[in-house]
Amino acid sequence: MGLDSLALQLLNGLSHATTLFLMASGLTLIFGVTRIVNFAHGSFFMLGALWAAHALTDWWPALADTAWSYALTMLLGALVAALGGAMAELLLLKRMRQAPELYQLVATFGLSLALHDAMRGFFGPNEVFAPRFAGLKGAVQLGEAYFPTWQLFTLALGPLVWLGLHLLLTRTLWGQRVKAATQDRDMLDALGVSPAPLMLGVVMLGCGLAGLAGALQLPREPAHLQMDVSVVVETFVVVVTGGLGSVGGAFAAALLIGVIHALGVSFVPQATLVLVFLTMAVVLVLRPQGLAGAPVQAPQRESVPVFSLAPSGRAGGLIWLAVLALAVWALGQGDYAQSLAEDVLVMALFGLSLQWMMALGGLVSFGHAAFFGLGAYGAALSHLLGGAGLALSLLAGMALALVAAAVFGLLVVRLSGVYMAMLSLALAQMVWAGATQWVALTGGDNGLIGLRLLDPDTRWVFGLLLCTLVLASVAALARASRSSRGAALQALRDAPLRAAASGLPVARLRYQVFVGSAVLAGLAGGLWAAVKGAVFPSVASVATSVDALLVILLGGVHQLWGALAGSALLVWGGAELGRGLAYWRGLLGVVIMLVMVLAPSGLVGGLLSWAGRTGQARRQTPADGATDAADRVPR
Repeated sequence: MGLDSLALQLLNGLSHATTLFLMASGLTLIFGVTRIVNFAHGSFFMLGALWAAHALTDWWPALADTAWSYALTMLLGALVAALGGAMAELLLLKRMRQAPELYQLVATFGLSLALHDAMRGFFGPNEVFAPRFAGLKGAVQLGEAYFPTWQLFTLALGPLVWLGLHLLLTRTLWGQRVKAATQDRDMLDALGVSPAPLMLGVVMLGCGLAGLAGALQLPREPAHLQMDVSVVVETFVVVVTGGLGSVGGAFAAALLIGVIHALGVSFVPQATLVLVFLTMAVVLVLRPQGLAGAPVQAPQRESVPVFSLAPSGRAGGLIWLAVLALAVWALGQGDYAQSLAEDVLVMALFGLSLQWMMALGGLVSFGHAAFFGLGAYGAALSHLLGGAGLALSLLAGMALALVAAAVFGLLVVRLSGVYMAMLSLALAQMVWAGATQWVALTGGDNGLIGLRLLDPDTRWVFGLLLCTLVLASVAALARASRSSRGAALQALRDAPLRAAASGLPVARLRYQVFVGSAVLAGLAGGLWAAVKGAVFPSVASVATSVDALLVILLGGVHQLWGALAGSALLVWGGAELGRGLAYWRGLLGVVIMLVMVLAPSGLVGGLLSWAGRTGQARRQTPADGATDAADRVPR
């Protein structure tokens, strides 16, 4: 490769870094002040792009004739995104402020689903090609290569935005109050400064920056409805690599990621998908707090709820019988109901694997799909290449997940919180990229098809096996929560410093629960391959990891039956909505947000709490015709 081409790729990387920085700085500001991890940040990026694109092409095409009117339209797109952020803050984010980070993440994921369908209904499903930016349509010659003038402009815009944010946060009263709110919001409130307007302003600024980043893409690519997902994961990578809450760290990380991505395209195009996540993984292993984040400390989290086995006694026994009877009934109701019941049970088993980690050990993973995918590919390859039957294929998938978890666990369990979750995501993305690009082994996007692990005539036996595995895993989780090892895990989850001081082998316990959880996820992945008869790279994608989180958080991460209830809501509920509604994803997003706001402990926890309050009210209310004891006292 010549120097001209190398310089061109570096400039492309720096131009892309501007987009990443605008996105990451907005997400960093929102997290720094509100402490909310906003998964819907990519939706505001897409909103700014779609609004500006339609304004320039459909509504007021004359605005594209001059540079000033084109730039004004981009700024108006950013303003629309900022107003959308204000509505999200007033309707959802402020209600989730005291919730744990994972519940915030799931609620904002529901928001992203709702916004996606709302934009699809308003703007339409087609992509929009906006005209080139007036006055910056040419290219600058670099030797024998040419670099677009517009990208040269965006390259210079990144440092200017960073300088503007730096001056805003350090030289203005509003910025000083924002920085104070990031340090101690309650103290700021005690000094007479209401944090609510500050948070609203920060959310609007962050979403406006995302909308501006989206609008700036129009001269180089069309606006479309897949923009949100494609950019939000990379934005999270930049934020975590730079360090949570650090705008300067986000700027440095954006430059680093942008340049590495550009160089990867030039030198190792086969590894382009992996390089970004590999960079984040290396940074987090060497510097767990990111490039400029605060040092990671193990907090004392005394408020974590105790793992609940309710209902117990006779009611608990009826639950076991009801689940078994319902599963058997569904498996015998025809092909559609049988297939749906199998999906529910497999996803419940996958959710249970993550619940072991989170409920007992307090370990959070955004990349649990890696082991689910490895289990699926291990089962499929052993069947296709070695002719293995169902049992051996499942064992092969579990073994592959075990090997990967034994290696990944050495790195992951050193971290905690969001940093641990993002490192697990980075490792999972490497598995996904390998499945996508190792075409000779995995088939790439064409997948591995033609699996015949199940006999159609005895499919009901497989259904009973699934039901047995799920109930056995639930029973094992209940037993583990009552055991001495379960108590030790919950101790290091709730008070890690005290657990270490008490002599508990914290690192070993975390490693063991991580590996055990991965093996169970591998079993679920192998069963998924058997059910579907094919395996594609999507089984190891971010979306699959999010599904596992949704399953246990919707059902209740600290509830014994949470994974099964969450799986029924997500899989069965989503399938039923999808049969009759064009915008079923948006409705599902609304349901997810309502569950997170109204029942933060999940469906099972909310139902148990409601039943407890109802029973207490009935006990306190005198029966009909009864007389208060005080009225019967002789006078």
